[in-house]
This record gives sequence, C-alpha cells and structure tokens, in this order.
Amino acid sequence: MTQRTEIESTLNTLLEVERFRDYGPNGLQVEGKSEVHKIVSGVTASRALIDAAIEAHADAIVVHHGLFWKGHDGRVTGWLKQRLERLLAHQINLFAYHLPLDAHPEFGNNAQFGARLKLVADARFGDQDIGFIGAPAQALTVAALGALLQYRLGRAPTVVEGDGRPIRRVAWCTGGAQGYFEAAIAAGADAYITGEISEPQAHYARETGVAFFACGHHASERFGAPALAAHVAAKFGIEHQFIDIDNPA
Repeated sequence: MTQRTEIESTLNTLLEVERFRDYGPNGLQVEGKSEVHKIVSGVTASRALIDAAIEAHADAIVVHHGLFWKGHDGRVTGWLKQRLERLLAHQINLFAYHLPLDAHPEFGNNAQFGARLKLVADARFGDQDIGFIGAPAQALTVAALGALLQYRLGRAPTVVEGDGRPIRRVAWCTGGAQGYFEAAIAAGADAYITGEISEPQAHYARETGVAFFACGHHASERFGAPALAAHVAAKFGIEHQFIDIDNPA
C-alpha cells in the first residue's frame, strides 16, 4: 500500500505544477482514502470513468481533464453532483493534471503522442512552451502523415492540405490546441497536428501552405495519463489500470 500524500507529492513534483498558469486546479481535486492500493487512469473524470473505477476497486483516479474549471459558479448540482457523490461514497482520490501533463517531456500527452508517430521534439513553441516541434526521420507527404495518424489513433483525421509541400518539420499539440496553429507556422512547421479544428484554421492552412491535421481531442490525449499513472504505480509497487471511455470528440 502507498499513502495518498506520497503519490500526491510525487505527481506534483514530477509535473512541476507550480510553474503553470492553467484553467483549473492541478493535483488532488477530491480527497479519498489515505492508503492507495490501485490506480485507474483515464482521459476525463466522467461519470462513466468513475463508475468503471469503482467496479475495478480503485482507490485513486489519475486524469487529464478533472472536475473543476475557471468560470464554474461553484454549485454542486446535476452532473457534478453525480460524479462527486460517487467519488466520495467510495472514497476514491481524484488527481487531475491539465497543462502540466501536456508539457511533460517524457510522460506528457505531447511526448507520448510524438513517440507513437516516431517524432522527437527538438524545440517548443506556444504559450508556456506547451507545443512540440521536430523533424520526422524522413520527409513525409500529407497523405502519408494522414495515413500514419489514422493507423496510430484508429480514426481518420480532418486534413487541410496546405500547398502540398514535403513535410520536413512537424509541430504538434494535443487536445484543443487549434489556437496554437499560428505559433506553429511562425516556428517553421510544414504541418501542424492537434485534436480540434475551428473555422479560422482552414483559411490559415490554405493561405500559408502549412498542412493542418485535427485528430480528435480525446483521441490525441489518450496517452499521457496512463503513462504517468503507470510510472507512479511502478515506483510504489501498486496496481494500475487504464480505462478508455470512448469519446467521438
């Protein structure tokens, strides 16, 4: 068994949570049992994930998307009440890490995503250096990169092709990071990969020639939380299970 406080301290130190300006609290969001025997990891602290963690007899959950965000008015009603009452009734600790998990050079979403594409970042870009940029082993076509993404993620990305140039520099930032596209262009990318696309990005791709790939918010962020939780579980000799709650977004 491991003390909750040991896990919390390890996670917070590893992810350097204090150096990030974020949209919500990072770290322990809901306090549960003081002793942890099993960790479940997932992308989002949804009711489905919490129910699956209860079924798996977990004492702690590690996620990327937690329960509390800036702008929430503080009332515990509806979906929030339903999630919280399950966590509290079963004394399950909830740990959530947003931007710190995106940025971590080994266990983060971007590092783990890049590893699956055999991309190694040699520079960072964007606000708080969240975005990664690097060179593939050899130049890729737009079609080849799109096929690789579909193979690795199990879904076809939305692609705006740009001018069809060979892709020698790839920038990426998982999740809802379409707003980093201009910074990726300025950093010298031939292609940018993220989770979502909004209206402006198609025009930027066509006008600058830089290809844009939107892979799905959830699909692109399935790798950081389980890598982080597996590392901590191995460190303390406790059980870990990743539970992927499907999401079309």
